[in-house]
Amino acid sequence: RLYRLAADRGLVVAQYNIGLCYDRGTGVVRSDADAVRWFHLAADHGYADAQYCISRYYQEGTAVVQDSCEAARWLRLAADQGHVEALTVGAKYGFLG
Repeated sequence: RLYRLAADRGLVVAQYNIGLCYDRGTGVVRSDADAVRWFHLAADHGYADAQYCISRYYQEGTAVVQDSCEAARWLRLAADQGHVEALTVGAKYGFLG
């Protein structure tokens, strides 16, 4: 409940954490669509963890139309901030460089 209040007031880390709750079904009914919505809010404000999560959704085509270019764009944004998993995945699949 406090995360929701903070997220509604624009706290990016709270938006990301709500996305995680929906992604994992922690304290809420699991929902990819709701996870994407909350991750997008945080990602649009430059939160690297959320950008990485959004890239996974686009790569897999879960709750969004599969789009490898969009996945790579979000992955690059996260990697540009030094996000370790984004750097690793980007290098593995040739999205970076």
